Amino acid sequence: MKQEHNQDKKYKKYGMVIDLDKCTGCGSCMVACMAENNVPFKEDESNKLDSITWMRVYKLTNKKPFPDTEICYLPRPCMHCEGRHSGHSPCVSVCPATATDYDMETGIVSQIYTRCFGCRYCMAACPYHARYFNWWDPVWPEGMQKSLSPNVSPRMRGVVEKCSFCYHRYQLAKDKAYFQGRKELREEDYQTSCTQACPAGAITFGDLNNPHHKVHQMVLPDLAHHGKPKKKNAFRLLERLGTNPKVYYLSSKKWVRDMGDNYTIEEKHKGVKEELHH
Repeated sequence: MKQEHNQDKKYKKYGMVIDLDKCTGCGSCMVACMAENNVPFKEDESNKLDSITWMRVYKLTNKKPFPDTEICYLPRPCMHCEGRHSGHSPCVSVCPATATDYDMETGIVSQIYTRCFGCRYCMAACPYHARYFNWWDPVWPEGMQKSLSPNVSPRMRGVVEKCSFCYHRYQLAKDKAYFQGRKELREEDYQTSCTQACPAGAITFGDLNNPHHKVHQMVLPDLAHHGKPKKKNAFRLLERLGTNPKVYYLSSKKWVRDMGDNYTIEEKHKGVKEELHH
């Protein structure tokens, strides 16, 4: 009976689709993320080696001279990897303190700050550089403490932190649905701060397992082929590593998709790219 119950249970798999053709690199998603999640900042942010940016926008270029120069901006949150098997994210697998965990109900990779003792194994295991170490206790300008989000605890020095897909919003949405007598969340009930802040509408968030959600409809993942998208312009970063990330990207530019897949010159010449995509 217990096995039948587990088979019938419908697990969610929250993820993102980011349209790089729409992204202008304005940084609104970064600002919204920091404000929503009480991400601390320094007076001088020029040294990015010890900065904390849960959502970071990278500037890509095709490296061609003018007038053939093209630029693309790529927002990079935590990929919330699933691995080849559910729950086997690179960071989750190496954490000796179980300070990071994979939530089977939502597909979100969590970070439990009170368990973390700062070994930074997860940072070494993450191929996306999406995890950050706190080198200092959080400090905000005088009076700003009163403006912090009450739903997210500030992190102490000596622990690792990262994008959580605004998990506190999921918890609040569940509480609201329960109060209203609903068992299921609507698509609009749970949205991340970066999704709502993007003025270009480049970020879409939802349940990849739900065919009624936009994220599922935009990339139409082929679950029979390890979640690889059927749509030609869709790709995931470093997909061949087997991390099975839940953040999909869309781009009409071939050079952008090639950079995302990170193919070497030798592989391009051998035609490995075409073989892997088909």
